[in-house]
Amino acid sequence: MSDKRQATSDKTKGLRWTKKDLLSLEELSKEEIELILQTTDSFKEVSTRDVKKVPALRGKTIANLFFEPSTRTRTSFELAAKRLSADTVNFSSAGSSTSKGESLRDTAKNIEAMHVDTIVMRHSSSGSAEYLARSVRAGVINAGDGIHEHPTQGLLDIFTIKEKKGRIEGIKVCLVGDILHSRVARSNIWGLKKLGAKITVCGRRH
Repeated sequence: MSDKRQATSDKTKGLRWTKKDLLSLEELSKEEIELILQTTDSFKEVSTRDVKKVPALRGKTIANLFFEPSTRTRTSFELAAKRLSADTVNFSSAGSSTSKGESLRDTAKNIEAMHVDTIVMRHSSSGSAEYLARSVRAGVINAGDGIHEHPTQGLLDIFTIKEKKGRIEGIKVCLVGDILHSRVARSNIWGLKKLGAKITVCGRRH
């Protein structure tokens, strides 16, 4: 193990994930983000095996609840769940009861009645993931809510930068694009700043 990885491991030693939900990087501490990155690093090896599966979530059920079309994100969550040995159930707003006027809370309660352990949700309304988390006992993972945050994409970007650069603290990162309306940019800003990066944003004039 490199000195930098050892230092991160020492910081997170004894730290356990205690949150029910993953809603944003704004609410996470530096140590919690580092714990996720360290866990991701150890899981990456699974993808290189002939049998790409570990029993970490055996017996758990994860529901993918997508109110916006996103084949890549939904498929990524489904594949990750299956590689961790979880059962998955996929829901989309098209053709569901939500198209007939069922509320988000009602939909979530109906899904929770199926005894799912975690709900992964993408929704066009900012704050919808937090609302859902308050409404259900199951854990909620935010896969993008409006223009608020997309924490898992932010974590993936940060993990990739750390792999390429070897560190996050002290590096300079410029985010270019429609920053005001980008949930991914917002998650990147929160996460990178907490890990000590220097952030510059470059967006178009409104």
